Amino acid sequence: MRRLPPLNALRAFEAAARHLSFTKEAGELHVTQAAISHQIRALEEWLGLRLFKRQNRALLLTDAGQSYLPPLRDALDTIHDATATLQKRDDHAGLTVSTFTSFAAKWLLPRLGRFASAHPDIGVRLAIDDHIVEFRSDNAVDYSGDGVDVGIRYGRGNWKGVHMDRLMTEVVFVVCSPKLLSGEHPLRTPRDLAYQTLLHDDLPENWSTWLEAAGVEVKARRDLVFNHSEMVLQAAIGGLGVALGRSVLVADDLAAGRLISPFELQLPAQSAYYFVCPDGAQDRPKIKAFRDWILEEVARDAQHNEGRDQWWDAPPAGLIASDSDNPRSVAE
Repeated sequence: MRRLPPLNALRAFEAAARHLSFTKEAGELHVTQAAISHQIRALEEWLGLRLFKRQNRALLLTDAGQSYLPPLRDALDTIHDATATLQKRDDHAGLTVSTFTSFAAKWLLPRLGRFASAHPDIGVRLAIDDHIVEFRSDNAVDYSGDGVDVGIRYGRGNWKGVHMDRLMTEVVFVVCSPKLLSGEHPLRTPRDLAYQTLLHDDLPENWSTWLEAAGVEVKARRDLVFNHSEMVLQAAIGGLGVALGRSVLVADDLAAGRLISPFELQLPAQSAYYFVCPDGAQDRPKIKAFRDWILEEVARDAQHNEGRDQWWDAPPAGLIASDSDNPRSVAE
C-alpha cells in the first residue's frame, strides 16, 4: 500500500512554491492564508523536513523543497490530465436515460430534438422500462448490460440514494375525441358515459374514483383495458372510447385538438414526475447538461400554459355539463 501525504497539503505546497507567497496561493485555492500555513506545516511535519524558509520578508524554498517540487508538479499534472481525459471520454460516451413508455412517447420524445440541437456532442439513448431501474452504489446501473446515467421516474419521491428534482405534478380528467360530441349518443354530461366505451389503464386514479367524485353511477356500454397509458390515449384519439387523461401526457394532444376535455371535474394525481440520478453524479457534465435542459423544458411548459386551466385549454363553450351533473373541480 502506498504511503502518501494528504493531497490538499501537496496542492498547497505546489501552489505556494509556484508563487513563493502564501497570500497569492490562498487566493488561487480560495482559502485563507492561515489555512495554507496550516497545510504547509502539516506537510512538513509529515515529511520531517522543512520546505520553506523566510529571508528578509521573502519566502524561499529550502533545498528539500526545491528537489520535491518538480516531481510533485509532474504528478499533479498527470492526475489533472487523467481526470480531464476521463471526463471527456464520459461526455462522448453518450447519455442513457431510463424512463417509462407513456412519458417517453407523449412528453419526452416531442421535445428531445431541442436537447440534441443544444448538445450535438451528447448522444442520447432511451432505455424504456416501466419498472424502476435501480442505481448501483458505484454510480452505474444494471440495464441489460448497459449503464443507465439518469432516469425519469413517476412516484412519490421516496427513493433512497439518489439525487431528485421534482419536475411536474398533474391532474386527471376525462378526455375523448371531438367526434364523440356528435352522433346518436353525444357526450354532454357524465351520465352519457353509459353509452360510451370506457378506456382503462392500471394506474391508481381509475374510472371508479372519477365517477364517485362526479357523484354518478354509470355502467358503460363496454370496457377496454390497456397496460400502457399511451395506448389508452391513442385509442381515445381514434374515437374508440373515453379515457382518463393525465394532464402532463395529454397537453400536446389537447393543444392540437386531437383530444378535448368535455367535463370540468379534475382529480389530483397521487404521484409526480422526478428527474433522478445517482447521488453525487448530478454535476457530471453530460448529466448536468440533461438535468438543466429538462428543468428548462418544464419551465417552458409552465410558462406556455400560464393562464390556462392547469396544462390544457378549457373546454369549448357548450361542452361543460350543467351544475347538477357536473361537480366542482377538486384539482390541487
